[in-house]
Amino acid sequence: MFFLRKAIDCKLNDNIPLSTPIDDIIFTVFDTETTGFDVATTDRLIEIGAVQVKGTTVLENETFHTYVNPNRDIPPVIVELTGITEEKVRHAPIAIEVLQQFFQFVEQKQSACFVGHYIPFDLLVIKHELRREKIKFHKPTFIDTLDLIGFIAPSYDMRDLERYAQAFGTRMYERHSAIGDALTTAYLFVELLEQFRLRGYRTWGELLRATDSQMRSLSF
Repeated sequence: MFFLRKAIDCKLNDNIPLSTPIDDIIFTVFDTETTGFDVATTDRLIEIGAVQVKGTTVLENETFHTYVNPNRDIPPVIVELTGITEEKVRHAPIAIEVLQQFFQFVEQKQSACFVGHYIPFDLLVIKHELRREKIKFHKPTFIDTLDLIGFIAPSYDMRDLERYAQAFGTRMYERHSAIGDALTTAYLFVELLEQFRLRGYRTWGELLRATDSQMRSLSF
């Protein structure tokens, strides 16, 4: 048995009045790539990418991207899927260093919220990487694009990011690349926000209630 020696928090700018217009909210849209799905035990983070969004504008010049040295082999199926080879990660920083840099990036941008496509998985990746360092990660404010899609178009029943981007007519970038998927998700997110506003919703509080992400059960 071991004890978590401390907590690490990404200092989100989340004490924002719920009446704040969505146009004034800054979001960090991010994605991760890993060696597999068993991130609680054997699988590790190998890439993280993020882009900032303000309201319904993707800030393409405000991005974060790095490969991560997992200190283990990358399975051939993951190399084929992502294009991430041993050579790309060999001299990359380890996870704890990357996450500290990522959190610093988010804090400097005064982001209020994390956004991702099926984001619970990405948050669990972060949680378990920090747990290996005996550091506790408190669940942050987040929005899953799947929840927003469910609110706007409940008839859709799929998870694939590319198919949603096609369905909503948004830009697509390189698949199974953390920065590529983050950019695709960002453009999907802003299109969803536009449709959310067309339905008469305007505020930060309405967005949080509509997505209901904060009520989602995560094993934190």
